[in-house]
Amino acid sequence: MNFNSALQYKGWWIMLLSVTFAVVTDPLGTVLLFSRFGSVGEWSVARIIMVYAMAVTSFGLAESFLRGFDYFPGHSIRTGNFDRMLLRPAPLFTQIAASYFHIHRLARPASGICAICWSFYAQGTIITPTVVAVVVCGLAGGFILYSGAFIFTSGVSFFTIKALDWIYLFTNASYQVTRCPVPYMPNALKNVFTFFMPMLLVSYYPASVACGWGEDTWKGWVALPAGILFLFASWLIWQTGLRHYKSTGS
Repeated sequence: MNFNSALQYKGWWIMLLSVTFAVVTDPLGTVLLFSRFGSVGEWSVARIIMVYAMAVTSFGLAESFLRGFDYFPGHSIRTGNFDRMLLRPAPLFTQIAASYFHIHRLARPASGICAICWSFYAQGTIITPTVVAVVVCGLAGGFILYSGAFIFTSGVSFFTIKALDWIYLFTNASYQVTRCPVPYMPNALKNVFTFFMPMLLVSYYPASVACGWGEDTWKGWVALPAGILFLFASWLIWQTGLRHYKSTGS
């Protein structure tokens, strides 16, 4: 229903182009730096774009289909609309996830997939069924991971609907970390985005195995279980918040 209603707006394609332009120009600064100073060791701009594209595609998929959880704190809890959802004979997950769908957000995963294809071409990577499977596994794990991040935000909002900006470090801003070559990333930052918010497990390691950068093969398949584990932890936080929900006052 949200998809069909978005198509009724005559300028929907302009919004689609604007998001595409934002996604394409986002890593432009990194591209210009590499074009001016050259590669950093073995890290070329094609490698950076590959890791960045894996993360931005995963985020774009989650943002497109679970946007309702991103809007949940302000548009459901604060306004009291969540009370009405509780009375409806339909699953809460479906109601919240489907409450918002912006067609122009599909430009992000579409642009990311195009960037992945370009990176393969620039590196001369031979496309095999195994390479495709590793990339698909990484994107699936990333989609589940970022979906869990949105659900985690919604779970925290049961206790506070304010001061949630810090959570966006693990959603909207996390994929920006991939523009830094992982071997040169500070250990503290690397550990946070490997063990707490395992974003590198769904972007860097699948990209490394698919393109043959020297990482162990098994690391390319860890994206999916890592994403599922993070989603499970986020779902527990959501359920905890739901059990403590006392309705919303004016």
